[in-house]
Amino acid sequence: MKKLIFITIFLLSYSFNSFANSIHFIDFDKVLNFSKAGGDAQKKLKKKFKSESEKFVKQEEGIRKEESDLISQKKALAPEEYKKKVEALRKKVANLQKNKQQSFNSIAKSRSDARQSLLKAVNPLIKKYMEDNKIQMVFDKQAVVMGDTTLEITDKIIAILNKNLVSLKIN
Repeated sequence: MKKLIFITIFLLSYSFNSFANSIHFIDFDKVLNFSKAGGDAQKKLKKKFKSESEKFVKQEEGIRKEESDLISQKKALAPEEYKKKVEALRKKVANLQKNKQQSFNSIAKSRSDARQSLLKAVNPLIKKYMEDNKIQMVFDKQAVVMGDTTLEITDKIIAILNKNLVSLKIN
């Protein structure tokens, strides 16, 4: 009877150990930010955001100058003329805000699309890596409370991704 209990405990502990070794985790944020394709996409999007921001800052400065010019001309202009110019200036401001919002939404959509595209490229690579290394499950690092760092496969996946995908197309 003692032998049966010992054998059962041994087999259960062996099966739990083999199951535990087949679960790994990956830091998708690190893959998205530090792979060649992800890093390149981030740089392009940051550059686009910076250029758009600078463009809107220049337009805002132009509108402020126009506003100050209009205020200085208030006494020289007829009330109806002043009112028309104020209304035109308000339309310019509203248009600028609308364009600014559309531009930043477009950049956010491009970022989201690039992220999805990169994740689509990563998934088959992870699947192949899992098959090659007999891994049963891969979790996102954000879902792992605590784990042995030897079970993290992020750097290995980044290396594979860098070989297979150099850049992403960004709209």
